[in-house]
Amino acid sequence: MHNDINTDKPAETLAIAASGEEVRRACEWLATALRQGDVPDRQVECLELALHEVLANVLAHGGSAARAEPIRICIEVREKAATGEAHVRVRDAGIPFDPTGAPERAPPKTLAEAPIGGLGLRLIRRCSDWMSYRREDGRNHFVFGARWPVAPYTAASE
Repeated sequence: MHNDINTDKPAETLAIAASGEEVRRACEWLATALRQGDVPDRQVECLELALHEVLANVLAHGGSAARAEPIRICIEVREKAATGEAHVRVRDAGIPFDPTGAPERAPPKTLAEAPIGGLGLRLIRRCSDWMSYRREDGRNHFVFGARWPVAPYTAASE
């Protein structure tokens, strides 16, 4: 058994325009790339949902600069020892916003108290095992991802 085996897949990138049609295309691209990287269906579905919400938030709240420049997405799939990881990086030129530092809203107690919208960050947090953010060169760099257990490598599995 080789627990130190590392089978990183090459990173894949996509640049999209800021539009609803391009958001759909990016989500389909993400799901295809993750499945090709042997990411389990549950994590694929969670990361696809999170990416959709991240991109919708960039379009809705990023301002004119976010809509004027391409949004860049990068996917990396890594496996080491008994854990697989998928990292999704989104870079946009929108107004600075650190989703990792935004406070979590208390869930409404009744339907009448529930606001329309405003649950995107909660969804992203629930669909991701981690998130990180930095502002660099006038752009937001947001990373989120998922982990899953990987069956140990053995010579018999070749």
